[in-house]
Amino acid sequence: MSGDRHSARRHSVAVIPGDGIGIEVVPAAVAAVDAVAAVHGFTVRWTEYPWGSDHYRRHGRMMAVDGLDVLSRHDAILLGAVGTPDIPDDVTLWGLLIPIRRQFDQYVNLRPVRSMPGVRGPLRDANDIDLVIVRENVEGEYSEIGGRFHRGRPEEMAIQESVFTRAGVARVAGYAARLAGERRGGLTSATKSNGIIHTMPFWDEVVAETVAASPGVALRKVLIDALAAELVLRPERFDVIVASNLFGDILSDLASALTGSIGLAASANLNPERKHPSLFEPVHGSAPDIAGKGIANPVGQIWSAALMLRHLGEEAAARALLDAVDAALAAGVLTRDLGGNASTTDFVAAVVATITATAGTVADRSSGS
Repeated sequence: MSGDRHSARRHSVAVIPGDGIGIEVVPAAVAAVDAVAAVHGFTVRWTEYPWGSDHYRRHGRMMAVDGLDVLSRHDAILLGAVGTPDIPDDVTLWGLLIPIRRQFDQYVNLRPVRSMPGVRGPLRDANDIDLVIVRENVEGEYSEIGGRFHRGRPEEMAIQESVFTRAGVARVAGYAARLAGERRGGLTSATKSNGIIHTMPFWDEVVAETVAASPGVALRKVLIDALAAELVLRPERFDVIVASNLFGDILSDLASALTGSIGLAASANLNPERKHPSLFEPVHGSAPDIAGKGIANPVGQIWSAALMLRHLGEEAAARALLDAVDAALAAGVLTRDLGGNASTTDFVAAVVATITATAGTVADRSSGS
């Protein structure tokens, strides 16, 4: 591959470390991406935005007034974590992450889950978990429709409306079906149509109609409570799970915990049509209890960065980055949540060392030697 072609592969990424351990794991992921980019012949131009809870304390907003316009100029967004104990969660989340997801129509929340080398999960025999949760990301139960009435009075009430549209359900079901077709062909739809009388039967109907047009994909619909139990008892049965906003959120935390730690879990907020930038973030929160101690697990952030590289067309680099993560874990470089004593810095150093060691092999392969 020529040097001119190398130099043409440039990606502009907005970086929002955010709060808590985000400030620690984001630099770890950036260092790992820079290392793999140098080996695979592309560059990433990082632009950091100091938005989050500190910004809110100073300005009364989680991000700049023109924040969404600023982010729209980038190819992708890498986010660390949002949240702090002294500011309500609905303020932090709805002031930063939710507006980004909705403004940029990131309607697929992709959350891969797999067993990782050297990591023991809480299940006795589950060493072959390999599934992906496709969560509808912009409507469903997390709508803004509703309100509270008679605040502070005995008759106070709150109403929250769920919103399920045919277009919204069909597009996320179609994405999940295509993904299942590229994997092992199994698609499970999470539902609660025996108890939620309108939205969930509608979800079932639209999912079934959409998947019927996907040859080679076998669809199961499973009630959410039974599905949660089955995830614990037989996680190896699952390939792709498609779920509404709320159900997908809960299931992905459960599934990632089964592999050993929520600190391992990655996610991508995708606008599949690429009309807008997509956002990549770990599933874990800001973890204020360990923030600043240098012990945060950076795997979820690095894996999210690998999902970002794949989205940007750097497939080989994304694979190399995950291979380096696996190598570090297999070598016993484990953070405290995984039963080890490695620091955040120790782990990323092991990842970068593995990537750097492959430089000659990648160069030979590129030159055809």
